[in-house]
Amino acid sequence: MKSISTDELNDKVEAGDELHIIDVRETDEVETGMIPGAKHIPLGELPERTGELDPDKQYYLVCQAGGRSAKAAEHLESNGFHSVNVEGGMSSWRGVTVYG
Repeated sequence: MKSISTDELNDKVEAGDELHIIDVRETDEVETGMIPGAKHIPLGELPERTGELDPDKQYYLVCQAGGRSAKAAEHLESNGFHSVNVEGGMSSWRGVTVYG
């Protein structure tokens, strides 16, 4: 599984790269802030919502610390998607966050 640090991801965000970020935290967790442009799909909903995703795009998966996003990345990879786990998750994120 590919992985990236929060600092590396933040560099991509600040550079204006076209990114497809999925935040797999629960609703109450995303209320504390998300990475700009991230799509919220709780981990428990991911299996039934993969139809919303494009298998030709690369997805960056983020959670609070990196464990749930690793599971999400594994799930997507096993279903033919390109995924990257964001190590450290939002607890390590030092970039801009947006709220609800």
